[in-house]
Amino acid sequence: TVIENTLKVINKNIDDNQFDLNNIPLDDKLTFELLRKQKTNGVFQLESNGLKDIIKRLKPDKFDDLVALVALYRPGPLQSGMVDDFIDRKNGANVEYLHPMIEDVLKPTYGVILYQEQVMKIAQVLAGYSLGSADILRRAMGKKKFEEMQQQREIFVNGCVKNSIEKKQAEYIFDLMEKFAGYGFNKSHSVAYALIAYQTAYLKTHYKEPFLAAVLSSDMDNTDKVVKFVKECEYMSVTLNPPSINMSQYSFSVTKNNQIIYGLGAIKGVG
Repeated sequence: TVIENTLKVINKNIDDNQFDLNNIPLDDKLTFELLRKQKTNGVFQLESNGLKDIIKRLKPDKFDDLVALVALYRPGPLQSGMVDDFIDRKNGANVEYLHPMIEDVLKPTYGVILYQEQVMKIAQVLAGYSLGSADILRRAMGKKKFEEMQQQREIFVNGCVKNSIEKKQAEYIFDLMEKFAGYGFNKSHSVAYALIAYQTAYLKTHYKEPFLAAVLSSDMDNTDKVVKFVKECEYMSVTLNPPSINMSQYSFSVTKNNQIIYGLGAIKGVG
């Protein structure tokens, strides 16, 4: 809703050409700069203090980092030390891959098994699983079914041995996969979240007045949030004009010279 309302304001006021969010670059330097400075109030999924703390340490500079960020900020990875491991490796610590054959699979996550899809791909590459069988393995790992896991361990290790991987190493890799599968996140889900997070961050970076007006309008009935984003306007040097009988609309609007006008709908008790 916030994105849609921002685009309505942009296309009404600013651009003669219709601005299309699907055509924005996913490697915009200024957007990543805004993220690294933790200016994420109003940015989808990335507003909480806990996430700001991880952003500060992770220093995201590409879209893949945002996908990982969404997957990392959950109790499992946080408690297991996986988040610290990921951040250290991203910022220059030694990256080790479990086996040369799966370097491509684990490269985007610096050698850490973060996504369920990686578990499936590792089983496919190392042990010759079909993707259908790999999905059964992923499900068994996620649900921690002991008997099924014993069967899967045997299938995995035998498959690895056929691929000239030592039995001991195959068992070690299986144990690690099993450990991480409990925390594994669905990457396709993470990508969808990260894309909306990136789009809102991009709008906040390049179209801050329409974006802040849309955020204020979406929270009009929550005075605390309105106060928070009034301060955000101040922080981002955006002019917010007081309510005006002649100028204000029901929701927060943006003038031709890029100033926000307070929406009458945000005033309590006004019919």
